[in-house]
Amino acid sequence: MKVGFKLFAEGFGPREIVEQAVRAERAGFDFVEVSDHFHPWLEDQGHSGYVWSMLAAMAERTERIELVSGVVCPTVRQHPAMVAQAAATTALLSEGRFTLGVGSGERLNEHVIGAGWPSVTTRHEMLREAIEIIRLLWSGGYRSYEGKHIDLEDARIFDLPERLPEIVVAAGGERAAGLAAELGDGLFATEADDTLTGTYRRKGGTGPAYGEVPLAWASDDGAALASARKQFRFGLTGWKVQSELPNPVNFAAATETVREEDMAEAFGYGPDPERHVAAVRGFVDAGFDHLCLINAGPDPEGFFRFFEDELSGPVRELGS
Repeated sequence: MKVGFKLFAEGFGPREIVEQAVRAERAGFDFVEVSDHFHPWLEDQGHSGYVWSMLAAMAERTERIELVSGVVCPTVRQHPAMVAQAAATTALLSEGRFTLGVGSGERLNEHVIGAGWPSVTTRHEMLREAIEIIRLLWSGGYRSYEGKHIDLEDARIFDLPERLPEIVVAAGGERAAGLAAELGDGLFATEADDTLTGTYRRKGGTGPAYGEVPLAWASDDGAALASARKQFRFGLTGWKVQSELPNPVNFAAATETVREEDMAEAFGYGPDPERHVAAVRGFVDAGFDHLCLINAGPDPEGFFRFFEDELSGPVRELGS
């Protein structure tokens, strides 16, 4: 089992995100994961740095910790050829420490280029084509591809790493979990749902299963829940809502009625390590073996110290 830290790129500026990656390495995390957003979920979050720039800086500033994109949409806003090139470069800069997480995306980020937002069926078809294009380009030489939705013409990536990145596919339902088993090297999910891991394994998936564990550390329960509600209430809307709303103002409207009590049901929170361990245990029991801890609390440094002093040992014991 590996334990990682989710870099909240919607809540902190790019330089702070890189500093947190360095701090996560020092705290003993195995990997850091960072999302690829054009917009934040909520205006209050206030940030959304470019993922490839941040990953490049992390690659130079760290030595051991693995880097994961969690996740990139390689279909609408970014052509898969560009993602294939960016991922190959990141793998070279990090000397093999990069994993490419991909998914079918959210309207929040993809609508900005004015190409519309496809149906979920079309998005899955596009993701399939995108993964095929990425792997085709990674096989070397000049390549072309004619798909139903995406084309490639005489393209070649000249700088390829000796060891190609693994491709981990995000899934919010069984269809995407099957796609992860068929075309990916691993599964990525945000819910402790054994249906997703079960489908992935049943369909032949043998790679890692990444799960994002929602936590909110603070020295008292009230501060933890208030911060979780302010920054992460969007997460309670569910994937069918998260993938469809176009702008932060829509997420603000959709989450007006979310209460701190609702956050308490979804997050490990406060200073009690057992609450956090219980949240992690839910993902372990659901079959996840790469646990990415999110801190929705107000004090990142406090969370790192909490992990070092009280959480790391009990969490790693769950894997044994």
